[in-house]
Amino acid sequence: MSVEGENLNTNGETLNDGEVGSDAAAEQVIEAETNAESPSSDEKNWQAEAEKLAAEMAGYKDQAIRAQAEMQNIRRRSEMDVEKAHKFALEKFAKELLPVIDSLEKAIELEKESGNETGPLREGVEMTLSMFLSGIGKFSLEQVDAVGQTFDPALHEAMTMIESPGAEPNTVIAAMQSGYTLNGRLIRPAMVVVAK
Repeated sequence: MSVEGENLNTNGETLNDGEVGSDAAAEQVIEAETNAESPSSDEKNWQAEAEKLAAEMAGYKDQAIRAQAEMQNIRRRSEMDVEKAHKFALEKFAKELLPVIDSLEKAIELEKESGNETGPLREGVEMTLSMFLSGIGKFSLEQVDAVGQTFDPALHEAMTMIESPGAEPNTVIAAMQSGYTLNGRLIRPAMVVVAK
């Protein structure tokens, strides 16, 4: 039997006014908890937007890292290019000087062949050649030592091969023209005669 104005709890028991307020508060707490567990559409939109922004931020971070790495590579390449330019700037100039050295060496050789072992011309040419070689040595232009060495195709250019009983096979026995390196880079190979 139901009485008008009576408040009933979930078990059907009659409650007085003080109990009605606490029961309503409990229902509100339960409703708030269920609402907190199931997010509203605004919260879902916010979470989706946050995830989208996080993914976009990760993409920008990746692009920034790649751009930074590319800049470091460009800087390294530029430094290497500048270093090579400094090292090998004299290469063309050095190539132009090599015929002068060859001429001085040829003059000394001709003086030896003519029998002028101690003539003033020969002494002057030898001194000039010595000063010239020490001067170019200061700029890392060095003569390739060929005679007596094992033939090296990276440094020597074989002009001919001959039988030589006193030399081991594949050994340079004579140099027709000296070779030169600039800072370790070959600018002219030595023209040599190799033993068979």
